[in-house]
Amino acid sequence: MNNTIRVVLADDHVFVRDGIKSLLENEANIEVVGEATDGLEALKMVETTHPDLLILDIRMPNLTGIEVVEKLRSQNNLVKIVMLSMHESEEYVLKSIKAGADGYLLKGSSKEEFLKALHTVSNGGKYFSGDISSILIGQLTNPTAVQETKPAQEDELMITKREKEILKLLLSGKGNKEIAEALDISKRTAEVHRFNLMKKLKVKNLMELSNKANEFALL
Repeated sequence: MNNTIRVVLADDHVFVRDGIKSLLENEANIEVVGEATDGLEALKMVETTHPDLLILDIRMPNLTGIEVVEKLRSQNNLVKIVMLSMHESEEYVLKSIKAGADGYLLKGSSKEEFLKALHTVSNGGKYFSGDISSILIGQLTNPTAVQETKPAQEDELMITKREKEILKLLLSGKGNKEIAEALDISKRTAEVHRFNLMKKLKVKNLMELSNKANEFALL
């Protein structure tokens, strides 16, 4: 009996796909049978290769990961799907689950957690990383909390919990090195979070960042 898990990888960043593929190729019971660089390619790859599992990025060209899930489920395609994203926003998580995803992992997850998630989902279970689980529990215990406490504009911006921490430290005058030390992350990771935050808010300096944070009541 063949217990190999046949996987399709869908991510528009080649270095992300290469990294995941390299990790999975070392696993005896996992085989990467296809790769896709956007949502439309992901749909075609699933149709042609019939994988057991689809590892799907959320933000991709042509069709987003969530739209891919919705289309597959509307076609009654039961392929197992794990969303892999850098975003821990409640909005992304809940939309992914509502669309029919079987798991949601952050790109910063460890190798051990990543493999555990793939095996859990391929065996018919659900898997959500620790931070994501807390979002789900909060939604189940108080399903209106998100709508009640978060301004609509913030939902649209998709500001993550980590980015809010970065924002608070930036506005307190901390530099990348100090932010990294405060949050126990690498300086490079702090720089990436800072870049993503400023890109989302469409600002170029700390003054504009402060004004936008006040405008959307982000702190």
